Amino acid sequence: MTVTVKIPTPLRKFTNNEKEVKSTGSNITELFDSLESSCPGIKGRLYKGEGELNRFLNVYVNDEDIRFLDGANTALNDGDEVSILTAVAGG
Repeated sequence: MTVTVKIPTPLRKFTNNEKEVKSTGSNITELFDSLESSCPGIKGRLYKGEGELNRFLNVYVNDEDIRFLDGANTALNDGDEVSILTAVAGG
């Protein structure tokens, strides 16, 4: 199944400056594994450790925060849109 992934500006260096890429996966974990194949190095920015998503990222599937769904195991369907947002802090 094909999913559109919206890439935030800080991660676009891994996508040849593309703000959207198509990838595949039946859940977020598989999607990010697939994304790593086409955008080498991006997975290192998405994960804090082995299998643990970086807490400074917010990931949405069709505008639903995966923290309130099934986390990295959130199921994906053909045509879904996944948005990756980086946390911004300041003061």
